[in-house]
Amino acid sequence: MNGEALGRRRLVLAPRDVLLGVASALAAFGLALVLSVALAQHPLPLGLVFLAGAALVGTLALALAHYDAAVGLGVALLGVVVVDPAPADLVFVVVIAVAAASGRFDLDRVPKTVIVAVVVFAALNLVSSVEVIDPARAAGFFSITLYLAVLALWLTGYVVSPRRARVIARGYVFAAVTSALLGSLALLLAFPGASLLIEDGRARAFFQDPNVFGPFLVPAALILVEELLAPRVLRASRFMKAIGLVAVTLGVLFSFSRGAWLNLALGVVVVFVVLSLRRGGARRALAFLGVGLCVAALVGGAVAVSGSSGLLVERARPQSYDAERFGAQAAGLDAAEKYPLGAGPGQFEQIAPISAHSTYVRVLAEQGLAGLVTLAALLIFTLGAAVRNALLGRDTYGIGSAALLGAWCGILANSFFVDTLHWRHLWLVAALIWAGSMRRRTAGRTRPA
Repeated sequence: MNGEALGRRRLVLAPRDVLLGVASALAAFGLALVLSVALAQHPLPLGLVFLAGAALVGTLALALAHYDAAVGLGVALLGVVVVDPAPADLVFVVVIAVAAASGRFDLDRVPKTVIVAVVVFAALNLVSSVEVIDPARAAGFFSITLYLAVLALWLTGYVVSPRRARVIARGYVFAAVTSALLGSLALLLAFPGASLLIEDGRARAFFQDPNVFGPFLVPAALILVEELLAPRVLRASRFMKAIGLVAVTLGVLFSFSRGAWLNLALGVVVVFVVLSLRRGGARRALAFLGVGLCVAALVGGAVAVSGSSGLLVERARPQSYDAERFGAQAAGLDAAEKYPLGAGPGQFEQIAPISAHSTYVRVLAEQGLAGLVTLAALLIFTLGAAVRNALLGRDTYGIGSAALLGAWCGILANSFFVDTLHWRHLWLVAALIWAGSMRRRTAGRTRPA
């Protein structure tokens, strides 16, 4: 009798476990749906399909044998986003599945406000789907949104030690520096395949758009800046960090993305202010200015040698399509009036003659006012957590809180002019901020090795 009772107790699942299982299953199903739609529209050679299958099996073997190594691989592949789903997505789906199956997906380390906001936003996506015009587009778009949200929740629970923070920071900086070097060299030198890494005279590396490539480099640049002044998480020499900083700054510049420039400028100002307000701020401020002057001199020299100054001046001016960007704001308001519950995920281009060009406009049109309020609550909560972390000097197990605050402020500003909802690094930066904010609350818990 006691054995039967024990067996019955073991079958009882906590609500958190049920939520975790459902979220993981939906994310995996969503990514599979996106992949199937993509393959149906763009069939791949049989050999390439077998290669992708072998890669998934290899990733599963790696995740089972060396979990952190698989995570590092996924982060390092974030610089390759030529198609959706990207290679990093396939790696992370395997890693998240292994984490869920082995009990390493820890929602207890995620702020409850974040969980509620993500669940409500997902529910509003489903509610708004009753109005969709293109069901396939809606299913694919929502699946990517859901997958990225689950990725962020998992990542928050993953970063619980300096060693794991180092895995994320190293992988991200590697992806950014490699992408920046490839994009810049393709713009400056003629070599086989260089044309694939540029678009209309702008560096994009292995991204679909220079306006995504440039902002992707900004968090890495800010991490490197803070690491040069207060080394914590990266073990490379200051010289190598400086080289990496110059490389990613050139990448941002050569993306010729005004949003990326704004992103970086705002992030640098935030980092400077935070470091200046801390103990020993005057010394750090002088060091910061010294680093900035050196980087500016090297970047300026590269621009002069490459002859890119003319294009820089041209890109800094108002562009002919800027009116279209502002027209999207009006289109979003019209859509919100016509569809109070939203037009459905991914439907903006179906109901408006132009692209959204703004995360906030897209969400207002596609999930209605309730969706915009929910997303805004999540973004503002994350901003507040980042500010608290920075004021308290509470880093994310070595990843600087000043850099994360600067990166988040830059992303929020960038989101007014570019649709950032499916940017992988937006969700990654948010997860690192959430993990940092939970450090005090989980300090007494046992951390996995």
